[in-house]
Amino acid sequence: MQTTSIRPGEITRQWYLLDAEDQVLGRLASKVAQLLRGKSKPHFTPHMDMGDFVIIINASKVKVTGNKDTDKTYFSHSGYPGGARQIDLNEVRQKHPEKIIRNAVRGMLPHNRLGRSLLNHLKIYSANEHPHIAQQPQLLTNQ
Repeated sequence: MQTTSIRPGEITRQWYLLDAEDQVLGRLASKVAQLLRGKSKPHFTPHMDMGDFVIIINASKVKVTGNKDTDKTYFSHSGYPGGARQIDLNEVRQKHPEKIIRNAVRGMLPHNRLGRSLLNHLKIYSANEHPHIAQQPQLLTNQ
């Protein structure tokens, strides 16, 4: 029995549209990470970028469970002494709601150059409109 390996030219990519309104952040992020990775495809190859493009709308209306609105913090450091900053989820939701979903999905992708290139296939918008109508994305519903 031979093992078949797909070539980069044979990869077909789809465009999917997800509405994040009233969806739980972690469950949405894991679904998006699997689509970006291409794990549902029959010729999945772990070292190749063979995933699909994902468009997420209404990112500002994503839901979190428990007390994460006040307890979850995002840490960043400038590299200078005393340059540590912590921002809670409510502040990030008001300023840059796209970063909440992008950060959650980034943590579920490989932590190497493949993961960084896969993250470029993710398009997140805080409102209901998106500029990717020409790609004719398929609407994914809650499953």
